[in-house]
Amino acid sequence: MRSATTNRLLAIALCVGTASTFVALGYAAPYVQQSPPTSGANRRIGTVKEISGTEITLVPDSGSDVILTIEETTRVVRVVPGEKDLKNAVPIRLQDIQIGDRILAGGKAADDNRSFAASSIVVMKQADLAARHEQDLQDWQKRGVDGLAKVVDAAAETVTISVRGKDVLIHTSKSTAIRRYAPDSVKFDDAKSSTLQEVRPGDQVRARGDRSADGGELTAEEVVSGSFPLLAGTINSIDANSSTLSIHDLSSNKNVVVRITQDSQLRNLPPEMAQRIAMRLKGAGGAAAAASAAHDPSAGNSQMKREKTADPSPAAPEGGMASRGNGTGGRSSGGPDLQQILGHAPNVSLADLHKGDAVVVLATQGNAGSGTALKLFSGVEPILRAAPNAAQAMMLAPWNLSGPSGDVGGP
Repeated sequence: MRSATTNRLLAIALCVGTASTFVALGYAAPYVQQSPPTSGANRRIGTVKEISGTEITLVPDSGSDVILTIEETTRVVRVVPGEKDLKNAVPIRLQDIQIGDRILAGGKAADDNRSFAASSIVVMKQADLAARHEQDLQDWQKRGVDGLAKVVDAAAETVTISVRGKDVLIHTSKSTAIRRYAPDSVKFDDAKSSTLQEVRPGDQVRARGDRSADGGELTAEEVVSGSFPLLAGTINSIDANSSTLSIHDLSSNKNVVVRITQDSQLRNLPPEMAQRIAMRLKGAGGAAAAASAAHDPSAGNSQMKREKTADPSPAAPEGGMASRGNGTGGRSSGGPDLQQILGHAPNVSLADLHKGDAVVVLATQGNAGSGTALKLFSGVEPILRAAPNAAQAMMLAPWNLSGPSGDVGGP
């Protein structure tokens, strides 16, 4: 018979309260049973770093390393990712635990909080987690969709998103796991538990579930959303020490501080590329041109050929969704879209930017007057002059955000 302590441990692992915990442990949201948040004082979660005798060095999801002390009475069981309870848990020995395995330990911490006497341990093997990740990746490809929110009806528990120019109605319910990207992060693991009421038109939305036969509706098991402001203006100042830019945003007429991190993608549009994009956007009316570019394979192929002629060795397309489609769940079967074309622009660094440069930036929501750059394009003067909505056209479709797997499918 399972001990009450062990059952409580699994309840903690299945808690929806912190996305980083169940994602790290391999419990994808559709397989998570909701239960009240539990204090972390009597448990430790992390990855096995070292094993020495009856001690395990654990790298927790936050904080310093912890030494787990295993007693003869410590109960050790193995579960596979996705299990909802411990009915299929298998008792294992301490010797079966390996470096890289994930552990959820219950017990009591020492006064220095650096050591932990474990009374129960739930183990997920590294190989099992890798296999589950691959299954999730395949499931997101087959049953996932992502695009820009158009209409949110909290009362009806639905959100309509635009996916490659087609509206998709997403149905949610009380069993749908709804999360939202953290204000200053696009990492899936940092997404927090949320509600449909937090989703706003223009937000980027990912969903996974069962689609209707025509692909126009999806009954969601999981929804993740985020708001990512678009800035278009000129650089006021650059602080290399803090890796920040002060940008005067033309639409709001305000100065915004943008932080540059190692994950920020900075590119400069060569003059010829910028002129060609500007002509396309101006000729087709700004945002409408971007939609056309995103959904017209022949136009993308033609543009790509010209870019290759101008640059005989362009960078490879970016990874994730952007390299496989249009950033809205597009597959690789179609031609490259505007975002893929932009992705061929040369990379630059913060040192290559100067005061007075015109830039377009896609940023995290951040705090008032600040954010973190996801994408930054310089050399965009011709595009900003082309049409009032030119900057929005550049960023029309969702960019490559961190997800639980790679590309997700459109209808």
